[in-house]
Amino acid sequence: MSQGSQFRLLRQRRFLPFFGAQAFGAFNDNVYKNVLVIVATYHATSYTRLEPELLTNIAAGLFILPYVLFSGIAGQLADRLDKALVMKVVKAAEIVIMTIAALGLAAHSVEVLLSALFLMGVHSTFFAPAKYGLLPEVLEESELVGGNALVEMGTFLAILLGTLAAGLLAEQGGTGMIATALIGVAAVGFATSLAIPALRPAAPDLRVDWRPWTSAWDNIRAARESRAVFLSILGISWFWFYGALVLAQLPLFSKDVLGGSEQIVTQLLVVFSAGIGIGSLLCERLSGRKVEIGLVPFGSIGLTAFAVDLYFAVPDAPPGVALTAAQFVAVPGSWRVLLDLGLIGVFGGFFIVPLYALVQQRSRREVMSRVIGANNILNAVFMVAAAILAAGALQAGLSIVELFLLTALLNALVAGYIYSLVPEFLLRFLAWLLVHFIYRMKTRGTENIPAHGPALLICNHVGFADALVISAGCPRPVRFIMEASIFRIPLLSLIFRGMKAIPVAPQKEDPEVYERAFQIVASELRDGQLVCIFPEGRLTPDGEIGEFRAGMMRILKETPVPVVPMALTGLWDSMFSRKYGAVWKRWPRRFWPRIGLVVGAPIPPERADLQSLRKAVVELRGAAR
Repeated sequence: MSQGSQFRLLRQRRFLPFFGAQAFGAFNDNVYKNVLVIVATYHATSYTRLEPELLTNIAAGLFILPYVLFSGIAGQLADRLDKALVMKVVKAAEIVIMTIAALGLAAHSVEVLLSALFLMGVHSTFFAPAKYGLLPEVLEESELVGGNALVEMGTFLAILLGTLAAGLLAEQGGTGMIATALIGVAAVGFATSLAIPALRPAAPDLRVDWRPWTSAWDNIRAARESRAVFLSILGISWFWFYGALVLAQLPLFSKDVLGGSEQIVTQLLVVFSAGIGIGSLLCERLSGRKVEIGLVPFGSIGLTAFAVDLYFAVPDAPPGVALTAAQFVAVPGSWRVLLDLGLIGVFGGFFIVPLYALVQQRSRREVMSRVIGANNILNAVFMVAAAILAAGALQAGLSIVELFLLTALLNALVAGYIYSLVPEFLLRFLAWLLVHFIYRMKTRGTENIPAHGPALLICNHVGFADALVISAGCPRPVRFIMEASIFRIPLLSLIFRGMKAIPVAPQKEDPEVYERAFQIVASELRDGQLVCIFPEGRLTPDGEIGEFRAGMMRILKETPVPVVPMALTGLWDSMFSRKYGAVWKRWPRRFWPRIGLVVGAPIPPERADLQSLRKAVVELRGAAR
């Protein structure tokens, strides 16, 4: 394990007690929920006269209803108070709730069991804003992806273990054993939470609005401060819609479609949860320890592709036989079902972790928990909608596998819509593909790019893909100033427009475009954004760095900001440069070539001039081209 691995956080008090408390809570949630689901599916007649299908969806709805009702208040409380204190109080309440659940099991009372399930939803509602709001307070920005990945891994590992424990308890344990387990885990979770270090309240003067609807609107208003944050929350909510639609049907899918026993329910949930955990942990490596939203489209592709394959993968169930887990894996085609579910989980991890990290990165600290509260409200609304859609579709005659197919197709439509609203996601995906599957990219000095505030990035101009390569290596969004002739190239133009590139033409050719470019640049820098210019003003014709043009100095005169020199290496031999002339001659010369982006220390605007800036870029590039 490398010194910089995300797992080092598990040795630190700022993270470990919090991680343990939330993992024990997720474990207990899933022991109880899955015991209840298995009881509802296989032993419902001894508890209630309700149909198993109806009882399963009622239980799912009751658990998420508190998110709609109380997330607004929960978000305000977590901003108003010490988040560590909020989590400790919530964990203490979990012991009481599990005691109520134990009484319901002993009395075979479905009403008491459902009441406890509702209260566990309340517990989770108040825990989540403090949980996700705490991460950006105790982690560095470079640790956000790794921290979120560990939380998602821990959550789904807890789901996996909780699911296994629920299956064993439901099949072999009596009421006393189940009750002891639920109360005992709650007590351990509370004890773990006591070690979470105290935090300074983010908004100590905030007045908590105890009215559910007005407090909910306050949370949503906080989330809408940033369009990218709000749309990311919609993406997270869609994931929970997708997950709720699939997971809620797994018990009936196992029983009625696969012909399995309770063991198959556990087996499928374990595979799915393991997939989520693996996908979450891979995010840090695939993202290069920055918030890489390019993984989100990659995740959505997998969520659609493997759900579609699941529709075609279902094997014929042997008639009149309740298969055990061992018997199921011997059925031809069963491994394809398990693989599809596992890969849905993996790509779900790719989808969800960067979105959570982006929300935390781009939200103000003072409203962070309210933003998470808004996320929970919308998550709940989408999950309720998923339960309604599932119940309606099944009542209308759709089979469970047809419902899976419908979910996959809806995912493709929704993903396409989201990426049309925020092209940054899709463009980051293209950049991510470029530097992971076409090139091997090594970056050095990216910590010199300011984490916040404006800066003018300058770089040598080697090929048509320079902007995508720089985007992939830069931890923040960048607005590129681009030669108008390149900006208008067919197909590439669509990419550059999506990147909100700023076209510029020579003043003699098009003075209006020339002046408009400087106006946009000044506006972006005043708003605290990063702007990148290729000071040579054209692609290099020979691989060398040409003379810098004076337009850059006008930018610094009108809007004095730090200048960050950068250099691209290894791209002169690429198909995107002008080394090989005609387009049909530009085939790749090497398989998976290595390229680099080197970033130098910021230069104050008062010390910047054309010669010194060009010298800085030349020195960064060195002899490589």
